[in-house]
Amino acid sequence: QLQLEESGGGLVQPGDSLRLSCAASRNFFSASTMGWYRQAPGKERELVASMTPTETTVYADSLKGRFTIARDNAKSTVYLQMDSLKREDTAVYYCNQRVWGRIIWGQGTQVTVSS
Repeated sequence: QLQLEESGGGLVQPGDSLRLSCAASRNFFSASTMGWYRQAPGKERELVASMTPTETTVYADSLKGRFTIARDNAKSTVYLQMDSLKREDTAVYYCNQRVWGRIIWGQGTQVTVSS
């Protein structure tokens, strides 16, 4: 059974950095496209970044240069490094796994950027 567990969210101040982690089931991880999405209050869920098994990345245009996605296949974990955080980055961040026609979502982790 494929499961995802996010961690690393919290309350930070504008300009701070934060790293989110998403631990996945070991099965099929290396063959998976892993991604991060976010959903702010009153808004639709949107793609933040994704990485294919060959480490091709896609970023939301507005986040390029501040957010970085990375993966560690040995640990079956995907990371999202978030730098220079802004208030508008406040959202629930979700991990996403796509493999063999299946799509799996994590439960989400709250990131709040506030002074």
